[in-house]
Amino acid sequence: MRENKLLREFARYASWSVLGMLGLSCYILADTFFVARGLGSGGLAALNLAIPVYNLIAGTGLMLGMGGAIRYTICRSKSETAEADRMFTNTIYMGVIAAALFILAGVFCPDQITKALGADETVFAMTRVYLRTLCFFTPAFMVNSILQCFVRNDGAPHLAMAATVSGSLVNIVLDYLFIFPFNMGMFGAVLATGFSPVTGIFVMLPWWFGKRRGFHFTKTGMKLRLIRENLALGFPSLIGQLSSGITIITFNTIILRLQGNLGVAAYGVITNIALVVAAVYNGVAQGIQPLISDAYGRGRNKDAGRVLKYAMAAAVVTSVLTYGWLFVYAEPVAAVFNSENIPALQTMAVEGLKLYFLSNIFIGFNIILAMYFAATERVAPAQVLSLLRGVVLIVPAAFIMAFFWGMTGVWMAVPAVEAAISLLGAAVYRMYQNGG
Repeated sequence: MRENKLLREFARYASWSVLGMLGLSCYILADTFFVARGLGSGGLAALNLAIPVYNLIAGTGLMLGMGGAIRYTICRSKSETAEADRMFTNTIYMGVIAAALFILAGVFCPDQITKALGADETVFAMTRVYLRTLCFFTPAFMVNSILQCFVRNDGAPHLAMAATVSGSLVNIVLDYLFIFPFNMGMFGAVLATGFSPVTGIFVMLPWWFGKRRGFHFTKTGMKLRLIRENLALGFPSLIGQLSSGITIITFNTIILRLQGNLGVAAYGVITNIALVVAAVYNGVAQGIQPLISDAYGRGRNKDAGRVLKYAMAAAVVTSVLTYGWLFVYAEPVAAVFNSENIPALQTMAVEGLKLYFLSNIFIGFNIILAMYFAATERVAPAQVLSLLRGVVLIVPAAFIMAFFWGMTGVWMAVPAVEAAISLLGAAVYRMYQNGG
């Protein structure tokens, strides 16, 4: 009976979370599609160069939200209500500080950031506009991410999903209007993106003013202990987001040398589809987190293990179906983003789709396992595995494999690294299960 209830709860939380993450990734795809159609390969290259900054902003918000929400759930399961409220309040404080830092970077350092990302004179202006405008919307991104994590962990995964999907729909509509009828170019694309988290915040306001809400502001200053706990538990979520950005920066650098802006545009196709695929795994991971943290806080470790098994099974099915679809339909998928019908771009994108996404099953395993470790306050393995896959291994692997095998090596770097981390993660998990 209990297993059936747990499976139903997993299905409810994971499905709402996956739908929300898919909605989030859809507006990224909409950006790519409309920019490709409206601004051509140059706009697509500029967007791909700017995506790492979006990853950093989104990752920071997710780190703070997930770190705070994990601790909040554990405190609530132990009936430590005052401590839970202090964690929520400190999380909001940290979000405000992080947003201020991004705004300052957008005001004073847009040229330096644009150059550091590798933009040449052809795409410099478009990349700069995207980055600077994005930074001004950082407060909305921070608050939206934090509220979504706390609302989901407060028993309303459906509302967190609705906020994400509503924001995505607004972004898609505005993308079309700003780029085409209003002819606002790259500024229009990023302006539409900025309105997405604003919409999400408004959707969640009823919960904030409702009686069912479990988290509250409380009179407390910034507590170093709470800051450390938040950052430690949320750090894997940040690295999960940053790994995409670091991979993109690394690959852009390599591909610019091998194939120029056209190669970066082809990689832009891979990048944006990868964000959608990763959204499914992140959705499952974020969906199981409240259940695992609650079970852990109540001392029900077997229940936490069952939820993990459900999540892994879902990831395997998703991986097989996704790769099969991308392999069969690689040509038409690439053609959607190749508005200028450039043969070289099409060839590179098709090859990339078939090789890069061999990493699917390993990425899902790694994302979910890192979340399991974080949700059960096993900080060290969560952080080490996230750092290895997001920073430590991918950069040298990409350069070494590109040196020997060119673009094929670039596409295969991610599958190789993710497979290695999966083996290590499985070994660490088994060690903990055996009492190590």
